[in-house]
Amino acid sequence: MNDRPILVFATESYAYLQRAICAAGGFACGSIQGETFPDGERYHRIESDIAGLNVALVGGTINDADTLDIFDLACGLVSYGAHSLTLMIPYFGYSTMERAVLPGEIVTAKNRARLFSGIPPAPAGNRVILLDLHSEGIAHYFENGVATEHVYAKPVIVRAARRLGGEDFVLACTDAGRAKWVESLANDLGVDASFVFKRRLDAEHTEVAGISADVRGRSVVIYDDMIRTGSSLESAARAYLAAGATRVAAIATHGLFPDGALEHLKQSGLFTQIICTDSHPRA
Repeated sequence: MNDRPILVFATESYAYLQRAICAAGGFACGSIQGETFPDGERYHRIESDIAGLNVALVGGTINDADTLDIFDLACGLVSYGAHSLTLMIPYFGYSTMERAVLPGEIVTAKNRARLFSGIPPAPAGNRVILLDLHSEGIAHYFENGVATEHVYAKPVIVRAARRLGGEDFVLACTDAGRAKWVESLANDLGVDASFVFKRRLDAEHTEVAGISADVRGRSVVIYDDMIRTGSSLESAARAYLAAGATRVAAIATHGLFPDGALEHLKQSGLFTQIICTDSHPRA
């Protein structure tokens, strides 16, 4: 990045994070006028003068409408003279569809990356910053010279885990698929790691088949990159408590919590605390 001023914009859903970023980094906030017409069409107008400036746009692909807002605003920022464009995507949705498993499945994550790769290039180029992707390969789906950077929330997660667990606890995960990431975190913290092994019963239900470590008499902190409904998190917590854990807390980078999921997790009585970052508006 050169010494030109940086102006930070955001989609409507991420105005809270725009303000936080500008306050923390001493950047100026850009202004966008937005409106939704009765038929659902979206209107945008860039109110700030951006000619020749380095521009950042903060927004997550939390739904199809927000995804298109990112695309439309980014195209507008380039067409009105941004010197460089940085898309800051704290939460990249569709990441569980990063590859096809069954015949005919659509790899939605790749299509969204292709969409953003179609944004016209700014004179100094376009880049995308992504946070704790569910699948690291998604960063390689971007095309047309778009530079990508996958940022990890590890320092934040480590501090949160130490806050919840103290000096001696077991760092755990909801399934073996996150084992390498949890093992890396556990090594940084100097604590034991534990994994649960799940057996799929049908399309919607799984059961815990085993636990990899002895948690009797110990505190357990579960880490997962995202919490949606929390069903996998609950299953894991029940398994650890049944195996003798004294208490269970949870950490996630992305807290989605749709349709009352957070309240359901509270009422389960399984967790002492749940911590997540503000990468998603529902946080």
